[in-house]
Amino acid sequence: MKKKVFTSVAVMAAITSAMAATAMAEDYKVGIVQYVDDASLNQITENIEKELDAKGEELGVTFNYADYFSNAQADSSVLNQISTDLLADQVDVIVAIATPVAMVMQSATEDTDIPVIFSAVSDPVGAGLVESMDAPGGNITGTSDALDTATIMNLMLAANPDLKKVGLLYDTAQDSSQNAIQDAIAFCEENGIEYEEKTGSTTDDVILAAQSLIADGVEAVFTPTDNTIMTAELSIYELFNDAKIPHYTGADSFALNGAFCGYGVDYANLGVATADMVAEVLTGDADVAATPVQTFDNGIATVNTDTCEAIGFDLDTIKEAFSDYCTDFVEIQTAESFAE
Repeated sequence: MKKKVFTSVAVMAAITSAMAATAMAEDYKVGIVQYVDDASLNQITENIEKELDAKGEELGVTFNYADYFSNAQADSSVLNQISTDLLADQVDVIVAIATPVAMVMQSATEDTDIPVIFSAVSDPVGAGLVESMDAPGGNITGTSDALDTATIMNLMLAANPDLKKVGLLYDTAQDSSQNAIQDAIAFCEENGIEYEEKTGSTTDDVILAAQSLIADGVEAVFTPTDNTIMTAELSIYELFNDAKIPHYTGADSFALNGAFCGYGVDYANLGVATADMVAEVLTGDADVAATPVQTFDNGIATVNTDTCEAIGFDLDTIKEAFSDYCTDFVEIQTAESFAE
């Protein structure tokens, strides 16, 4: 009798396990929307996709992103069309990479139950995406690449204690730049440093802006996590190198594309964390409205050794000067993408 009971229990357990596996064997439609092609956002997308594949295998589900990926190429009309298409496709979640994408997707899903998980949004509260970082409150949350501007400015002074004039290069249309630029201006005013602002919304504009900063005699240039400048970096870094002007930026991908230094968020880790959040929301382990926006503070300074030499800095001296302001120092060479 005991054997029969044992066999019955074993069979029931097997059936229950099979039923649970079947219930979990779902195909989730994951809409991934990237704002534009650049090294930072490409790195985020690549790591989101890798992590979704890994989580899918771990959980026994499929995260189908391949059929629902789009790149808006910084075109607002294209972005609106993408949102319409994703709603028509009845995706289970939308991953919005960069602030402009998050804002459009939040508006598009307002009357739906489709959650939006954003990535690389520098100021989610200021952009009106969430009520607070700890309690988003709506059907949207995600990961932020908020920048520690003061530390980047301190890196400038560490490399050049006699710094007198700084150039601020950014796109006024990029929400991710607004707070950081204001912080940079405040830092300059508090420390008696003259500053010059130049902006651009296209690569051609950015080239002209860079040339103007050089003509104005700036001794260093700061750019936050600005996608427009990131896209143009390969077109301007040699201008700064020839003028012996270090370009300090808010991400390692700028340094990959020729800037002297990138400080801030590791976008590979940002992508992984974003994907983990997507998986938790879709499988019911997390409530979007109650899931805090995740921020990162890794303190990594990424220095382009090609550029360091070109502008006349000694790498060992820079490494020592930066040691008080970063937890890690990464050396990188100029390339178009991290895959090279």
